[in-house]
Amino acid sequence: MNFAFSEEQDELRKSVRRFLDDKSPETEVRRLMETTEGYDPAVWSQMAEQLGLQSLTIPEQFGGSGFTYVELIVVLEEMGASLLCAPFFSTVALAANSILTSGDQSAQEYLLPGIASGETIGTLAFTEDSGRWDADGITLAATKSGQKQWVLNGHKSFVIDGHVAGLILVVGRTPAGLSLFGVKGDADGLTRTPLATMDQTRKQARLEFADTSAWLIGTDGGAEPGLSKTLDLAAVALAAEQVGGAQRCLESSVEYAKTRIQFGRPIGSFQAIKHKCADMLLEVESAKSAAYYAGWAAAEDSDELPVVASLAKSYCSEAYFHAAAETIQIHGGIGFTWEHPAHLYFKRAKSSELMLGDPSYHRELLAQRIGI
Repeated sequence: MNFAFSEEQDELRKSVRRFLDDKSPETEVRRLMETTEGYDPAVWSQMAEQLGLQSLTIPEQFGGSGFTYVELIVVLEEMGASLLCAPFFSTVALAANSILTSGDQSAQEYLLPGIASGETIGTLAFTEDSGRWDADGITLAATKSGQKQWVLNGHKSFVIDGHVAGLILVVGRTPAGLSLFGVKGDADGLTRTPLATMDQTRKQARLEFADTSAWLIGTDGGAEPGLSKTLDLAAVALAAEQVGGAQRCLESSVEYAKTRIQFGRPIGSFQAIKHKCADMLLEVESAKSAAYYAGWAAAEDSDELPVVASLAKSYCSEAYFHAAAETIQIHGGIGFTWEHPAHLYFKRAKSSELMLGDPSYHRELLAQRIGI
């Protein structure tokens, strides 16, 4: 195993960083977070056509580039650093992975090329009002209607980009067990309501299904193993995002500590600030190690993935939240203001901490998976 990125991966990072510096500066983040859609369709198209980001980990046979999860975490780390407002996480980390892990060849051939080209925005509708990320929290009912069609009744909450997705992968319960269904974003009987959330840079919606037509992906009652792997892959992707955000918080804090003068000297010369920055550095570097190892496990389809995914998600969540909180403290009064970006990272850190399950949930999951 080699934690050093290759020259090609370093070039990918540089290309994505240049693109995001141009397309996702703070001014653009603030503009998009005030819109209902929460993203710029032109930038979304450029991401697909110029950089091929949506197709990165999709196999070539389905119109993708066929790269590994290591390349994906490089991209997500940069996106997390810039707080990119776009449905990339929902489409790539949730929707595409759900299709890939379903084992349904026909669904992969039908759905993945649209995601790879950037034409399709997708998401996974998993959680309900309880906010639970385990199978026991699923109550949405799916009933067979005809030979191939199904109808869904129930609701989903906290669906990332659920109000703009053209493809919604819905986890429902049939008499046979947990199943995965595809629903078009404009399907009859589907009501999509945007939610007011703390983190305005990542939009969420509540979806209500009333006899909504759907089609089965995979086998009836056989979705749980694939969904479990999807959530593990999504946890790794989110950990990479969190690392990017934490690194940006660290850089911002160190730069401010060097330039902010108090009592005739930079505040970075005071022991209290030195200790804060040193602690942040230790946690950020440790978070990188956890996220990179998890990315390697995902790329190699290692048996360790379930363990390291929960480990990375729990550690990176706490590291990012701590870094964002300390950034506000180091910046002092200005760090609390709306004009300063510190609060944007703090809100993203908190929402990411809860997404896919909080650190306590993942530590419990980790303990179960290693047999404690």
